[in-house]
Amino acid sequence: MNSGDTAFILVCAALVFFMTPGLAFFYGGLVRRKNVCNTMMACVAIMGLSVVMWALFGYSLSFGGNHAGIIGDFRWLGLNGVGMEAGPYSDSIPHLVYCAFQMMFAMITPALITGALVGRVKFKALFFFIALWSLIVYYPMAHMVWGEGGFLAAIGSVDFAGGNVVHISSGVSALVLAILVGKRRGYARMTYRIHNIPFVVLGASLLWFGWFGFNAGSALAADGLAAHAFMTTGISAACALLSWMFIEAVRDGKPTVVGASTGLVVGLVAITPGAGFVPVWAAFIIGLLVSPICYFGVILVKKVLKIDDALDAFGCHGIGGIWGGIATGLFAQSSINSVARWDGLIFGDVRLFAAQLAGIGITIVVAVAGTLICYGIVRIFTTFRVTVQEELTGLDMSLHGEQAYPSFNGFD
Repeated sequence: MNSGDTAFILVCAALVFFMTPGLAFFYGGLVRRKNVCNTMMACVAIMGLSVVMWALFGYSLSFGGNHAGIIGDFRWLGLNGVGMEAGPYSDSIPHLVYCAFQMMFAMITPALITGALVGRVKFKALFFFIALWSLIVYYPMAHMVWGEGGFLAAIGSVDFAGGNVVHISSGVSALVLAILVGKRRGYARMTYRIHNIPFVVLGASLLWFGWFGFNAGSALAADGLAAHAFMTTGISAACALLSWMFIEAVRDGKPTVVGASTGLVVGLVAITPGAGFVPVWAAFIIGLLVSPICYFGVILVKKVLKIDDALDAFGCHGIGGIWGGIATGLFAQSSINSVARWDGLIFGDVRLFAAQLAGIGITIVVAVAGTLICYGIVRIFTTFRVTVQEELTGLDMSLHGEQAYPSFNGFD
């Protein structure tokens, strides 16, 4: 084992953990004043739930053993057998370190879903849905992509840090849930004002900071591949930020800080599957193109399809993740990372591109089917929607009995 690699991955795990509080600030700033505590509470609750589930059985199901390339088993139940020695996924770090790093991915992923549902969903229903979704969607997806004998890895699909596992799965699930739950009261008839733009900037900045650990740490060593992923991550985010600003300047005559923050996030989403596969120059293209793709994708979802994806979870993570997976199939080079069996389409080989399309399609099917199953199970025990009065009052007071700004007495 290598002490430098161990220290690096532990730091990266802490950075990825920091992304979930960052997401809480990002989402919390975007919602109305009366729902900010509820929105942030969803992320905070998942921070606890995901760790307990992962340690008890999530890690074992995701990475322990293999059944048909879809799911693991219970050999590491309660982390029994996961110790300080090297594990099957890296020779240079303790097994527990790899487990801890992957645990943070299991934390941030379901939290992304919550952005589509703000202001109208019972906390109890959301809590149980997330628990079931982690079991039915996330753990199988993690195994299929990163686990030993995983099905998507076997067909040649690659995902460096979570395009399929994290972003497409959560984004598609968020879209399905937004459709099932329905629109917020008065949607399309009233303006939903962003209540705290500094929170948005803080959250986006924390996400960018943590994302360096998210992508660079997926090299599982403090080596050149980690440095490569670090650089492609920063370049894609910066290009997407500037691209989103340019779109707003052309369409609206002025760029916004919320738009710039959203742009950097979609740039991070898009580079995630290919950060350790594509050349540095491709990161510029991926980042520059993801902003118009997501910008007009959000317009399609909200204005054309009339779906209330409140904080654009699908528009940013689903669409951005799909573009990232496709871009990996276009630009990846096996000389950068031999995990990619073939070069991308622009280098004359269609096989990786076809495998990426198959991986994206399978991820969408798993996310849709899993979300419908989880939604159906939760509906047996409780309704998803809050009452009309609870929604009008705001979920902070009606569900949690607290206010983010108790001295504020005006209208929201």
